[in-house]
Amino acid sequence: MAASAPKSLSPEQEQELEEVFARARAALAIIETYDQDRVDRLVQAVAWAVANRSAFRRLVEMGIEESGLGDFDSRMNKRMKIRGVLRDALRSPSVGIIEEDAEKGLVKYGKPVGVIGCVVPTTNPDLTPAGNAIYAIKARDVVVFSPHPRSKHTTFETVRLMREALEAEGAPSDILQCITLPSLAASQEIMRRSDLVIATGGQGLVRAAYSSGTPAYGVGAGNATEFVDETADLQETARNCMLSKTSDFGSGCSADGNVLVPSARYREMLEALQAEGGYLASADERAALQSVMWDEEGHRLPDTVAVSPQALANAAGFDIPADRRFILVEGDGIGEDRQFCKEKLTTLMAVHAYEGSFEDGVELAKRLYDIGGKGHSCGIASTDDAHIDYFARRMPVSRIMVRQPNSKANAGSFTNGMPMTSSMGCGTWGGNITSENVSLRHYLNTTWVSRTIAEDRPSDEELFGDFYDAVLESADATMAAAP
Repeated sequence: MAASAPKSLSPEQEQELEEVFARARAALAIIETYDQDRVDRLVQAVAWAVANRSAFRRLVEMGIEESGLGDFDSRMNKRMKIRGVLRDALRSPSVGIIEEDAEKGLVKYGKPVGVIGCVVPTTNPDLTPAGNAIYAIKARDVVVFSPHPRSKHTTFETVRLMREALEAEGAPSDILQCITLPSLAASQEIMRRSDLVIATGGQGLVRAAYSSGTPAYGVGAGNATEFVDETADLQETARNCMLSKTSDFGSGCSADGNVLVPSARYREMLEALQAEGGYLASADERAALQSVMWDEEGHRLPDTVAVSPQALANAAGFDIPADRRFILVEGDGIGEDRQFCKEKLTTLMAVHAYEGSFEDGVELAKRLYDIGGKGHSCGIASTDDAHIDYFARRMPVSRIMVRQPNSKANAGSFTNGMPMTSSMGCGTWGGNITSENVSLRHYLNTTWVSRTIAEDRPSDEELFGDFYDAVLESADATMAAAP
């Protein structure tokens, strides 16, 4: 299984990977014998080890100090996501029979996928390993984590706590492992050696996962946008946008980067966003912000990713009040050469007016997603079910949140039915194999067992409808058509 490793791996990295995968295979042989009660107890144990307030607080503080990214309060709230993942895992069977359909004579059995290689993003060095571990253990898989070098110590500690929890329950700690010498080459080799890859990170990483030769779940680029129609409650919408934009300093791909508003309500929307803590930048300030967020070729500059609005303003050469929670800029158009309609990944939001009808606005939203973020997610602020239906039928995204803060809702929340996850597929729009939230079912292989049922053969009249012609099916017609 392990052919020659990339030449860029050091001898120490090669040795570590050999040992890690040998231990992973040994642990897999044990966990795949566990019954449902056993794995359910294990997922509870590992989840509690990192999701209790004391442990998670320490991990959050480590992650922010180590990476220099993120907001403490927002990150502390992410421990609720671990509870959500655990809730979904505990409610679903994963061992033996997981689904039956007596009418079709089908029984489905859950099986492990094997060794999963999980690449951890620097923005979630604690949450991502915890969520991956819960679903993987529930499915009786083992995991090899590849941490981001910028936040590796936080991920090491997260995995260490979960390993201790496994040991305390008499299970092999090597069900979960984390390499200690991370690099791009090491991540690529982990992906190559694993049975399944779950890659959460930038598009370069996701492309590497898909080209590794191993089945992979990856995510597409985000550019979350809130679409507002004339029926929306603007103050409610502004609050949802604020909650989405400010979560972890806008580091998530689901954090609202754009708001599209009918031109007649544009100024009112700007006022509502300012009432929720937005700072409206002047034209000169907007130009200065663009210069510190993108280079001349339009590439996003890393120093202003996931920073406070005050730090972002300071980087651009101006000051904003301490009580401002995010920065607003007025949109200057939708197009490849218009940077502010693209993904921001920080505490800045662009507000764009659309002219004409609701339908005209939807066409503008589609154009925006052609620039970036196709397949990921968007929101709609509307009380008109016909508008919501029209929007859902036309938008090229995998998930649409109705009157909810996107970054707190589309990966699952306790007030909607979305599967809890930290990895969201974007379908073929975003170059992904799935458009679903990556959850327990994606960590399982499934064996279908089929028994005979009463014949289910519709007549030709039922199947072909108006196209059926009995004459053409007759023996005489067949003979007449013969050469």
